[in-house]
Amino acid sequence: MQEVLNSKELIQLEEKYGAHNYHPLPVVLERGEGVYVYDVEGKKYFDFLSAYSAVNQGHSHPRIIEALKTQAEKMTLTSRAFYNSELGKYEEFVTKLFGFDKVLPMNTGAEAVETAIKISRKWGYEKKGIESGKAQIVVCNGNFHGRTTTIISFSNDEDARNNFNPYTTGFLSVDYNDIEAFRKIAKENKDTICGFLVEPIQGEAGVNVPSEGYLSACREICKENNILFIADEIQTGIARTGKMLAIDHENIKPDMLILGKALSGGVYPVSAVFANDDVMNVIKPGQHGSTYGGNPLACAVALEALQVVLDEKLAENSEELGKIFRSEIEKMIAEFDFLKAVRGKGLLNAILINDTPESSTAWDLCVELMENGLLAKPTHGNIIRFAPPLVMNQEELNLALNILKKTFKNFKE
Repeated sequence: MQEVLNSKELIQLEEKYGAHNYHPLPVVLERGEGVYVYDVEGKKYFDFLSAYSAVNQGHSHPRIIEALKTQAEKMTLTSRAFYNSELGKYEEFVTKLFGFDKVLPMNTGAEAVETAIKISRKWGYEKKGIESGKAQIVVCNGNFHGRTTTIISFSNDEDARNNFNPYTTGFLSVDYNDIEAFRKIAKENKDTICGFLVEPIQGEAGVNVPSEGYLSACREICKENNILFIADEIQTGIARTGKMLAIDHENIKPDMLILGKALSGGVYPVSAVFANDDVMNVIKPGQHGSTYGGNPLACAVALEALQVVLDEKLAENSEELGKIFRSEIEKMIAEFDFLKAVRGKGLLNAILINDTPESSTAWDLCVELMENGLLAKPTHGNIIRFAPPLVMNQEELNLALNILKKTFKNFKE
């Protein structure tokens, strides 16, 4: 019989045998359903992280799990050496849903970002006429696009970068939410810039929401200078911010769209890069690929996961509950001195703690929230991100808000 281990023993196993590349809260989760997760001792928690917005459709959504099981019993993987029965159907569905000619399927978010970088550079040389080896991509300070060697090369987070050099070149950085900074660098380097890679809302940086009009202004600057506008919606996409895509708040269409995380409802690693033919057709056989990218299991899961978002009107629910959440948190900010501000869109929100990033206040608050039955995680030291599954209803949100208020009231700095 398999030995039953408690939370402490399981944590010790991870500490001993696993690389220490994460700093988790001391909770060991065993199962999830909807907006709730349960630890190995059976304690129930609200999940207010949703696996960094991968579980928008809720834990173990029965329709997505059924799609997984049905397809797994038929075929899981063919590689792209052959056609498979699910890929074309999935590709037609997602390209029509998001309004693009083509999709290039991958597995993880970082893979999708790397894919977008490659396509952008190849387009720059073959379509824009950039001199070989000179292509540049503009990125924003405070960005988080993944942790591959190339991606951390244009991060300004020293924890992500330090001692992983030498870094990949070909990137220019500007301040996020600074239209004039981007306009200036685009004009000065218009002959060598092939792409502008941006998160519509910077999630990992603490849910930084740009000023209204920032994204549409950057889109126009890209058009004026023949630069691809590349929207990284891995975290903000799939109804998280109250629209299907965060860029929908400004009614703009990017040249390239990157999706991942909730594309599969957290059931299986699925990511994708979308573009129209004039961009995507620069990729020819043998120039990019993935053994697992576009596998039949992923396609069946992702198609059902997206249909769930549409059928259950999760974008609309996110918009409505997000307004309630921020309104109630504003009341708490007025009551508790250690809370500074709240920001976000839909059900992607963050509370800023009135302390330094070096302090332990945000972490200590998250530990107390955990003890009271709600899981959230600090980012950048003094910011707590809150992103529950989008299947949450108002009654559940009210219960969660009660936990937050109770924790804040009893918190000792």
